[in-house]
Amino acid sequence: MRREDPEPGQSFDVLDGCPGSIGEHLGGQPLHTAHGSRDRLRLVARPGSCDATRAVAHEELTVETDQAVVTIRLTNPARLNALSTTMTAELIEVLTEAAGDPAVRAVVLTGEGRGFSVGADLSELEEPYRRGEPPPPSGFLKAGYNRLIPLLVEMPKPVIAAINGVAAGAGISVALACDYRIASDTATFTTAFVKIGLVPDAGSSYLLPRTVGTARALELAILSDRIDAPSAQAIGLVNRVVPGRALLEEATELARRLAELPTAAIGLIKRTFARAARSSLTEALDLEAEAQDEAAATHDHLEGVLAFLEKRQAKFTGR
Repeated sequence: MRREDPEPGQSFDVLDGCPGSIGEHLGGQPLHTAHGSRDRLRLVARPGSCDATRAVAHEELTVETDQAVVTIRLTNPARLNALSTTMTAELIEVLTEAAGDPAVRAVVLTGEGRGFSVGADLSELEEPYRRGEPPPPSGFLKAGYNRLIPLLVEMPKPVIAAINGVAAGAGISVALACDYRIASDTATFTTAFVKIGLVPDAGSSYLLPRTVGTARALELAILSDRIDAPSAQAIGLVNRVVPGRALLEEATELARRLAELPTAAIGLIKRTFARAARSSLTEALDLEAEAQDEAAATHDHLEGVLAFLEKRQAKFTGR
């Protein structure tokens, strides 16, 4: 959200001037979103183009849709994008919508300010802690992270984490749940849980060893040292490190490239890899055969084969 944007709940005038645009159909009238006071919608025409970027702002995140790519930005920089109950609920909502929307073919997740996310917002629990009555975390975990993390892992389309700053605690878990992790050269990482006498949650015990290996995962979890972006890349925690000013551009470029690929096949690849990791070789071979039947029945498979035979570029639609 830019500083000049109105507060949540205000409507936006839809920019028109493009044939067939929403602005044209509404005659430039203010557009109120279905979420009422919590969200707002804005269409911004890019210079020299009639393409539009749609941005919906919630309380603690914004969602921008540019053609087939959805960018979700965590927008509580004052708290380094701590995963409050509000932010977690909003992430669950928008990721569920993205998963079910066939027009969305790639997702980018990033943060605003100096932090990607520092995990749980402990300020929400200050009162019971000061009374010496820390609440059991399991209820919050089951209602929040335990719903959020599978949405990322099982998203039937590619998800890119654009890690703009510090990622700590459950913030690392969120990044690990994404398919690609591109980090700013100023990003840092720490598991952090042990520093407050807790154990990794939000899927870290599952995702971290599978990403960097058990020995390295135990080191990161028990010592909880802070590591920089080049070190994170060296151990496989992130795929790529780029200058901070180029982070979102690099992530968006990758997302657009992925959005042009056969989305159904990507979703099946993700599902098959996840299931194969918990299977024997024989079971994995059967999983591949079943997934291949599903992929072969898609329009994109037919298009890919015909494009190959006709020696032309395939035009995939995600179906």
